[in-house]
Amino acid sequence: MSYLYVTEYGARIYLEANCVKVAERETECRSIPVETLECIRILNGVQITTQCLVECMKRGIPISYYSASGSYYGRTEAAHGVCAARQRKQAKLYNTKFALELGREILRAKVKNQEVLLRRYARDKQKDLSEEIKMMKIFYGKIPKSASYTQMMGYEGGAAKYYFQGLAKVIDARFAFSGRSRRPPRDAFNAMLSFGYSILLNEICGVLESKGLNTCFGFIHRDKEGHPTLASDLMEEWRAVLVDAVALSLVNGHEIYPEHFYQEKDTSGYYLTKEGLRIFINKLEKKRRTKMKYLSYTDAPVSFRRAMEMQAGRLVKAIEQEDAGLYLPVHIR
Repeated sequence: MSYLYVTEYGARIYLEANCVKVAERETECRSIPVETLECIRILNGVQITTQCLVECMKRGIPISYYSASGSYYGRTEAAHGVCAARQRKQAKLYNTKFALELGREILRAKVKNQEVLLRRYARDKQKDLSEEIKMMKIFYGKIPKSASYTQMMGYEGGAAKYYFQGLAKVIDARFAFSGRSRRPPRDAFNAMLSFGYSILLNEICGVLESKGLNTCFGFIHRDKEGHPTLASDLMEEWRAVLVDAVALSLVNGHEIYPEHFYQEKDTSGYYLTKEGLRIFINKLEKKRRTKMKYLSYTDAPVSFRRAMEMQAGRLVKAIEQEDAGLYLPVHIR
């Protein structure tokens, strides 16, 4: 199956002879049989015909829209069945013991995955991250004792502070990084994180909706108008595993360079160039197709993309049985 990304400003996507075609500057450059297409992702300034939109909706192919800087706008998708009973139960579990228990487990997994990633790169770069890892372990140990959402998020935030402090020490010196920044990203490394998180959030939204869940009824993140808080919940365990790992691999592996980014004059934010987008997207797609054995409830190797679908299925089971312990977050090693 194919994932189609179209990033060229002024490109046109259309349907012809049962194929989705992309034309750039009046020249056809790509043609993909529609039956092999799983998703289309387009950046600002790309046009798509009504015929192509309709065919994609008939076939259940979602089309996602991003700004030129990579911010996620939304998705066009066919109307599909909603599991009303499941969503009623999902909404009922907000602000309950279930929500707090689920949050503790997911955030613990997030911190542990961040620690594993730091350890890997500390060895590679021969950096001393003992202080950062010590503090992350302290906050990791406090999360299960959280008595409220505020306390739980405070511990996670404390761990994140030391994680990004450690991250700054293992990133190649050509890329200045002093911590997480967004809206706009203040450096090239943050530009990759922001774009990668947007893609990850959108993909998890689609997976959750396919399971009949409401993406706006979260458990960890508090209600926010127009924000898919449940998708934000589930992406926490994947941030370091997928996006951060890909960004680090590109930078430290000398696969991407400062010239693959530009700084916008109006906002002073940093964004990926066309070639930078191509490099980052290819690397992220390769990672998501990679098979791994990090899920504790199966011995079979599965791709990261398939693992996200399986995790959404575990969440459904936990919600229906009102047992947060049935959700087993991913832990990398």
